[in-house]
Amino acid sequence: MPWRPHNVSEEIKGGDLKFHIYNMCGADTGLGLERARFYAAQVACGLDHLHKMGIVYRDCKPENILLDDAGHVRISDLGLAVDVPEGGSVRGRVGTVGYMAPEVIDNERYTFSPDWFSFGCLVYEMIEGRAPFRARKEKVKREEVDRRVKHEQEKYSSKFSECARSLCSGLLCKCAGARLGCGAGRRGAQLVKAHRFFAQLNFARLEAGMVDAPFVPDPHAVYAKDVLDIEQFSTVKGVNLDAADDTFYGKFNTGSVSIPWQAEMIETGCFTELNVFARGEHNTKQALGP
Repeated sequence: MPWRPHNVSEEIKGGDLKFHIYNMCGADTGLGLERARFYAAQVACGLDHLHKMGIVYRDCKPENILLDDAGHVRISDLGLAVDVPEGGSVRGRVGTVGYMAPEVIDNERYTFSPDWFSFGCLVYEMIEGRAPFRARKEKVKREEVDRRVKHEQEKYSSKFSECARSLCSGLLCKCAGARLGCGAGRRGAQLVKAHRFFAQLNFARLEAGMVDAPFVPDPHAVYAKDVLDIEQFSTVKGVNLDAADDTFYGKFNTGSVSIPWQAEMIETGCFTELNVFARGEHNTKQALGP
């Protein structure tokens, strides 16, 4: 699926949306309505998928939305994602400054509402060419950005059509209960996808990968402002491995893997065929004797 969460084993060559917004389209010009609509629709499908599984993403922002070779969206970095218990809620003041919903800033309990607020920030930024509550490279304290998120109304330029403005204002509603996509639990995405901003889009075809992307990355291009920026795609920096580390990682070829990895392998059944083969081989040896 074009919107599925990014698997770290895949090579995503199209860069992230932050690079495309600020380095491919000129300063403060935005991606344009049609391109923003396509990416927004795919991200909405991805959030829909996560929410139906009971997962709130909590870090929807341009840096985490990648483009694959065909120009389709991949949601990456689920490090802040958390399971929401059925009929319950979670709490946690986590996320990225300027994209966190008011209820997150106030450390209130929530379910999936923060994702729709940060999704609104993403859509706004793709269209306007700047974030709704902080200008690019603006030097401002975190407390000031949080104040703006909670109390100031975002401003809309002529880049927004009437329906684009309606979508963003609905998503950026300060009150979680009145926000677009909220109040329907795990099915909130249906309300977002039903908005008239997406009226001409066939979501069934989109989710089936049958809608061509408006931009296809050049396979020979490097979508980073500078080659040195590529290191920003990794969250691990300044780490030097020593002999002790080499010894530790050398144990992995003996089968010494973490419990979560073992659980994942068991759950996915990736070694089922090998295990069956091994049992058959063992039984054959027993039957044949030494």
